[in-house]
Formats: sequence, structure tokens, C-alpha cells
Amino acid sequence: MRLKINSEQSEIVRGFTAVLLFGQVWLHFLQGKTYYRKIFQHLVTAGPCSISPVLLVNGFAGMIFTIQTARELIRFGAVNAVGGAFALAFCRELAPILTASIMAGQVGSAFAAEIGAMQVTEQIDALYMLKTDPIDYLVVPRVIACCLMVPLMTILGLVTGIIGGVFAASQFYKILPETFLESVRNFLEPSDLFIILLKGFIFGLLVAVIGCSWGLTTKGGAKEVGESATKAVVTSWVSIFVMDFFLSLLLFEQPAF
Repeated sequence: MRLKINSEQSEIVRGFTAVLLFGQVWLHFLQGKTYYRKIFQHLVTAGPCSISPVLLVNGFAGMIFTIQTARELIRFGAVNAVGGAFALAFCRELAPILTASIMAGQVGSAFAAEIGAMQVTEQIDALYMLKTDPIDYLVVPRVIACCLMVPLMTILGLVTGIIGGVFAASQFYKILPETFLESVRNFLEPSDLFIILLKGFIFGLLVAVIGCSWGLTTKGGAKEVGESATKAVVTSWVSIFVMDFFLSLLLFEQPAF
């Protein structure tokens, strides 16, 4: 019981540490304290190295969602609404969440593991001895890379999901691609693209900050590094869904009065 209580207290402390790290990142970024050469290295990790799972998951998710919604809407004679339902649910919600979740699993866990390994092998202390701030050198470049690449990955995943939806609608329900895409265009607004990019930016910020925070607070050895990577992914997923709920409530929900 005591071990469980200590573990829960540790998670709470690490959560507060992540919040403090978020503030430090913005402060250091505004002060121009970062190593810009490191950003390009992490752009590759957060971009090309993650593009395959992002495209595959969004493509199949688009097909699955279309199969499920088209079957019910056709039953009620609402063929022209298939693309609209796809636009409202997949484009606005599923694509950003799926992409961010994949990035959390691949990029966030890598950040936590890399920095955690440096922490337990005292490489972070060596940076202090060299008068180098770990936040400037390790954290800020990773955060900037994720904030840039997650929105881009979200758009690529969204396009792939739409292609998957068009394929499923035409192959299984004989819905013309023009009909499907016209319905998507009628239901989506230009502001939705901005909202999708905004979600990608915020989700990328969450993934990077949580991954780096869990890495910096790692104590122990190789076992704890693995645990930090796992907990960083789970925490990122929970944070993404919670944040998406509040963003959707703020951006899409109309007041009842």
C-alpha cells in the first residue's frame, strides 16, 4: 500500500514538473535560447520517420469509418450525407487524434527514452558542467520540431483518410467520388482547416513536453527508462483526448442561450 501511495505521489509530482517545463520552454524560446541546428535532427524523427504509420492508420481509419457510416445513411436514403458525416467526425476529430496518438507512441516515447537514458547515465549533469542548459539543448529543439511536424503529419493523414473514404465509398457502396467529395466540401468550412492545424500544434506541444519531462525526471536504471517511455505515451494519450474535448467544446459547441 505504501509503495502504491509513493508511486501515485511520484506521478503527481512528475505531472507538475511537466507543467513547469511547459512554462520554461516558452520562456527560453521567447528569449531565443535554443540550438537551432538540433531542430533539423528532430524534424526528421518527428516527420519522415513517422510518416508511414500515420498514413497507414489514417487511410484504414478513413475506410472503416466510411463503411460504418455509409451503411446506415444509405439505409435512410441519405447518400449525399455520407461525405458530410465523414467530414464532421473524421476530419475534425479522428484525424488529429489518431495522428497525435501515433506521434506520441513513436516520437514521445523516443524523447522520453533518450533523455531518460541521459539522465540515469549522468549526461545531464555533464551538460551543466559544460555550462549548457539542458532545456535549451535537449527540450526546446524537440518541442519546436513536434509543433512544426505534427500539424503537417495531421494534414497528410487527413488527405490519406479522405482518399481511403473515397475508395471505400466507391468500391463497397457505389458512391461516386465526386458525390463524396462534394459532400465533404459542403460540410467543411475554411476555418476547419485552421482548427485542424491548431489541434496539431497543441497536440505536438503536449507530446514533446510530456516526453521530455518524463525523461528528465527518470531515476534509477534501464528499467526506469523503459517505464518512463511507457508512462510518457499513456500520459500523452490521456492529455490529447482531454485537450481535444475542451477544444471541441470551445470551438464547435454553440451556446444554448
